[in-house]
Amino acid sequence: MSTQRLWLRCEKKEFERRSALTPTTAKKLIDVGFQISVERDEQRIFDNAEFEAVGCTLVDNNSWPNAPTDVPIIGLKELPVSEDPLPHTHIQFAHCYKRQAGWSSVLARFYKGGGTLYDLEFLTDATGRRVAAFGYHAGFAGAAAGALALAAQRSGKKLGGLDPYENETAMIEDVKNVLGGSANGVKALVIGALGRCGRGAVDLFRKIGVAENDILKWDMAETAKGGPFPEILDVDIFVNCIYLSSSIPPFMTKDQIMAAGKARRLSVVVDVSCDTTNPFNPIPIYSINTTFPEPTVPLDLGDDLPLLSVISIDHLPTLLPREASEQFSNDLLPSLLQLPQRSTAKVWTDAEKLFNEKQREAVEAEGL
Repeated sequence: MSTQRLWLRCEKKEFERRSALTPTTAKKLIDVGFQISVERDEQRIFDNAEFEAVGCTLVDNNSWPNAPTDVPIIGLKELPVSEDPLPHTHIQFAHCYKRQAGWSSVLARFYKGGGTLYDLEFLTDATGRRVAAFGYHAGFAGAAAGALALAAQRSGKKLGGLDPYENETAMIEDVKNVLGGSANGVKALVIGALGRCGRGAVDLFRKIGVAENDILKWDMAETAKGGPFPEILDVDIFVNCIYLSSSIPPFMTKDQIMAAGKARRLSVVVDVSCDTTNPFNPIPIYSINTTFPEPTVPLDLGDDLPLLSVISIDHLPTLLPREASEQFSNDLLPSLLQLPQRSTAKVWTDAEKLFNEKQREAVEAEGL
């Protein structure tokens, strides 16, 4: 059997420090015969030397366009906007299957180049469950960011830039410290609380000291009646963790917020799901993604109403880059081990079938 090659590209998204492969998972692949090229990357949480020590071959930063076209390219976040054709097989989050902004032009690049996309968001097992997701750490980090924003508002300030934490313990201690030692008295609502993302948010609130009765845990049963939900306005922090797949009534609206006036308790909205450009976004009160340097955006409510801030960072798990990467890459490993059989392995054939369907839609939309 021929050797399976795999190329880990650098991440070009600013402040992204996670990695689709870690030295741990790379070694496991190499041990069964993979050859792995790793682009040098000073931004990645793992040092180049860590990959080299387990047998990876280091290559130049952002050199994947010159890699042989039969070598799959693996990364995490979307590629920089371009019209260049894509002749390779790419394994990544592309954020284009739900008709997000620019979706058809992304897929058109694969059509023009003859390449294939295996979108990490849509790699599923035999039961239809995603094989790997950053959900838990996204929820955990999102809740932490929300608590930090609340503390800043209470002190009359705006939340400053966020930097990745060395580990979970450091994050928890920092959040508790800025809240004065504990989050006791803070009230939070998590929608999507039974999923991976929601469980992460709930765990963070527990670990910083929010009382159990002050963590409202909503899922499909609680939202079945359809929004808007006035209960959201009666907590300090609202964290949205749902997986959006179709149109649903909005959870909250600007009109609803305005009507609540000065009686509103809600101070911070954290949209971990971050469907900012999705036409079905259930939190239609903001229109931009926020960033680590500028993590919050204020909702324009005029001067008479209390401040309401929105956090809509679309790569929150990078606040815990090492732990999040290890968990995700380890979950992805069984599927990567089947990569040499991707013409027959269901996880890969299903992903390719979906890609072909979405590409046909894009070709029609682009008039190609």
